[in-house]
Amino acid sequence: MSTTSRIVLISPVRNEGNFIGRMIKSIVNQTLRPVEWLIVDDGSTDTTPEILEKAAQEYDWIHIEKKPDRGVRSVGPGVVEAFYYGYERLKTKDYNYIGKVDGDLELPLKYFETLLTFFARDRYLGGASGKPFLEENGKLIQERISDEMVAGGINFYRRQCFEDIGGFVREVHWDGIAYHRARMKGWRTCSMENPDLNFIHQRLMGSSHKGVLTGRLRWGKGQYFMGTHPLYIFAIGLYRMREKPLIIGGLFIVLGYFKAMLESIPRYEDQDFRKSLHAWQMARLKLGKTLEIIPPPQPDA
Repeated sequence: MSTTSRIVLISPVRNEGNFIGRMIKSIVNQTLRPVEWLIVDDGSTDTTPEILEKAAQEYDWIHIEKKPDRGVRSVGPGVVEAFYYGYERLKTKDYNYIGKVDGDLELPLKYFETLLTFFARDRYLGGASGKPFLEENGKLIQERISDEMVAGGINFYRRQCFEDIGGFVREVHWDGIAYHRARMKGWRTCSMENPDLNFIHQRLMGSSHKGVLTGRLRWGKGQYFMGTHPLYIFAIGLYRMREKPLIIGGLFIVLGYFKAMLESIPRYEDQDFRKSLHAWQMARLKLGKTLEIIPPPQPDA
């Protein structure tokens, strides 16, 4: 393995017994394996611990850490808390790339090998992923995600970029904040459709905790916390109405945003961040320009 392609992965998981086996198989079969995969068992009560223990016995680069059980699944801040529980216990110190990877994915065999070729071509590429797909009736249906965003289920960053942005904030919508902060620091982020990068999400995004509609409300709340412009939340809602659950899913995102506003929940109080975010969002709506200009791709020196 090249000294410039050393990958560490951290996976916070809880009760992923129905999914984690496929994920483990897809990681161990990679043409470019991580030097360390640390899986944080965040209080599982199903078959997850047994599956993880078997994997750790078979592969010396898979390590398991059991986090004290909080009693319930906690998405958003709880996921980041579990991520850092693992991050602080990584055995590997000399790595170049770091990924937060969910336990309900399945990656193509050349995922990391292919992804790192894109990083090598562009020194300004800070974070990247493939596109997520759902399995429905024997077909793969793409979960829509902007080309400028890293897929939330597999947040993968160049180490320098990850450290430049201060890692992940321990709040709701931490993944959105991460890639917007990356842009502010001069890094490009993206998700790419490519046969060797398209990965399977074994369940609908946002449905792991109390169902998909609760997930959509949480999505809207996260957008409010992050500082999303009110005009942009309506655009998000309209865009997501075309996805399952049709119409109502998009409405619940907007509802979650304004519910959070009425409840005056705390927000991510970084005014420079919010100014940059609003400029980016207005540019997406063809109503303005971004504040940052990232140089064209250039190969790593």
